[in-house]
Amino acid sequence: MSVPAFSDIAKPANDVPCANAASLVQLLNKDFYHLSAATLEFKDTAPNGVAFKVTGKSSHEKATSGAIEGKYTDKPTGTAAPSSSRPFQRQSRPSFVPRVFVSRILGPVTGWPLELATFVEPGRATLLTLYSRAGLTLTQTWNTANVLDSKLEVNDTLAKGLKLEGLFNFLPATAGKGAKFNLYFKQPGFHGRAFFDLLKGPTANVDAVVGHEGFLAGASAGYDVNKAALTSYSAAVGYTAPLYSAAVTATDGLSVFAASYYHKVNSQVEAGAKATWNSKTGNTVGLEVASKYRIDPVSFAKAKINDRGIAAIAYNVLLREGVTVGLGASFDTQKLDQATHKIGYSFTFEG
Repeated sequence: MSVPAFSDIAKPANDVPCANAASLVQLLNKDFYHLSAATLEFKDTAPNGVAFKVTGKSSHEKATSGAIEGKYTDKPTGTAAPSSSRPFQRQSRPSFVPRVFVSRILGPVTGWPLELATFVEPGRATLLTLYSRAGLTLTQTWNTANVLDSKLEVNDTLAKGLKLEGLFNFLPATAGKGAKFNLYFKQPGFHGRAFFDLLKGPTANVDAVVGHEGFLAGASAGYDVNKAALTSYSAAVGYTAPLYSAAVTATDGLSVFAASYYHKVNSQVEAGAKATWNSKTGNTVGLEVASKYRIDPVSFAKAKINDRGIAAIAYNVLLREGVTVGLGASFDTQKLDQATHKIGYSFTFEG
């Protein structure tokens, strides 16, 4: 089983697939449609590979929001490594220009994922990347808050298991800007991440998880460069098996403790629970339990309830290929005679 990221140690009971499970485990957080009065989502992919997604939401307070997203992933077909019998040709430079193929040392022999070549001419040298086995993904989003977001991802290019990610946002109305740089490194038995906010602070947040035969242990820490001090730290332990998982986390400076459990009972029934205790606010322990029942291959129902008596139910059905409908409602079981209940629906159209 692969080692999850630190934030995902407890998520088999929340919103990620359990290892070796056939379907998504979305018990506590996802597919409860009462959170918005109405949600519309359109997905399609253009012939050139660009994936588009348009989302619109209406809240229970009558506020509306929306976003449009375009995502493109470059999937190079590959270029053969240069050989002595077939010199590299570059149309923009004369064929007699001396050149040194760095990739002959780093590429074909060691499996280095980049094909590099250095062009040399009197008083000038250029390093050119010819070929990358991994693709580059560009995602751009513009929402109704007039925020332009761009995300650039490069995966498995510099090293196997290493992902580089740059996130940039711009607010045209205020000329506000944001820039973040993230690193992800995943190997068998290890998963590490680093998040850098380059303009605010700057700040850094790092976390790491090690795993062996289903047992997991991880820690995270935040650091503010200007203050030269730790801003947060957390720890977690867990165990993951094909049909069940359990985890204990300590966050917010080891002051908020949570224990979660997930069990895939059979191919139709899933169940999970989560308990939370904040040592700074008192002795009250928050509890939430949820279950999911797959009615047939195209529909399922979910239900959950917490210690405050708030219950929620949801129903999801695939009407036809590309059209999914979700219905949901929440009820305050202690105030059934009051207007505290919420109802919502969702339509998803996918090309």
